[in-house]
Amino acid sequence: MEHTRMSLHKASLFITSFLLLAIFLVACGSAASNSGTSTTTRAPYRPSSSGGNTNSQASTANNQPGAAKSNSANSQSDAGSAQGGPQYLIKTLNVTMQVKDTRKVASDIQTWIGATDPRSSSAGGEYTQVADNFYNVSLTFSVQASMYTQVYNHLRDYNLQGATGGKLVAFKETVQDVSNDYVDTQSRIKNYKVEQSRLLELLSHAQSVGDIVTVDQKLSEVEGNIENAEAHLKLLSSQVTYYTVVVSLQPIIPGVVTQPATTPGWTASSVFSDAFAASLHFGQAILTFLIWLLAFCIYIVPIAIITWLVRRYRSRIASVLQPLKATISASPPPPQS
Repeated sequence: MEHTRMSLHKASLFITSFLLLAIFLVACGSAASNSGTSTTTRAPYRPSSSGGNTNSQASTANNQPGAAKSNSANSQSDAGSAQGGPQYLIKTLNVTMQVKDTRKVASDIQTWIGATDPRSSSAGGEYTQVADNFYNVSLTFSVQASMYTQVYNHLRDYNLQGATGGKLVAFKETVQDVSNDYVDTQSRIKNYKVEQSRLLELLSHAQSVGDIVTVDQKLSEVEGNIENAEAHLKLLSSQVTYYTVVVSLQPIIPGVVTQPATTPGWTASSVFSDAFAASLHFGQAILTFLIWLLAFCIYIVPIAIITWLVRRYRSRIASVLQPLKATISASPPPPQS
């Protein structure tokens, strides 16, 4: 009986402890959930504060329309300057015309271009006779870019004047945009000069001989890059400042009729001349072969001598071994015991 009572007491204590533990755990979970809820409820407040800052900034901008318009205008002007920057072009014009008197037309064109563009220059001329008093003429000019349009229009409409009695055969303009190369070369020169100044400063403060030699080598390399870049920029500047114009003049030759090719008949003299020419070619071929053979004798003769000696040595060996082989084959076999 006493034992049963003790068991019931222990059971009640166990159940009471279990209930207290459960209540404690529930209370802790509730506190944690409340803290999490409070945290989550406070979190949306932060964006609202930033949103308030944004609104205040927007209102500030709205309160200063002049500044906003000024910033917008500046950005648009910067974009426009970036898109509409200076354009550097290299143009080449090739004109081909057929005229009655090429030399007269060439003189007229030279005179007109010289009068229209005093700074133009002739880059070369060529006269080739194709018939009696008829010449193909090729002229090359270098004209200013500002005068190029006038030269372009004049040459395009030159034969429409009616005085030349000719026609325009070909008219081709080639344009190459070198803006990127031009700007890039300018930037490289600027960067090289900055590096040159920095190296000169380092050279003035260098103490050891090794540092002086290293800086001096680098300085020489940078100065060489500056010279190359400046030469390239100078070439580009001349090409975008002066454009090349090439004028080709072809004569109109009246009454020129192409004669049909005629096949000559058989004659003994032609056959004899052909046979003699063939025999001459054959003799030349044989003589050429002998000359080549003589030139290669320094290689052929030693090889031939070595081959002859080897064959002679083999024949001697064979003549010596032949009687021995005959003796061996003729001797009786040893008796068997």
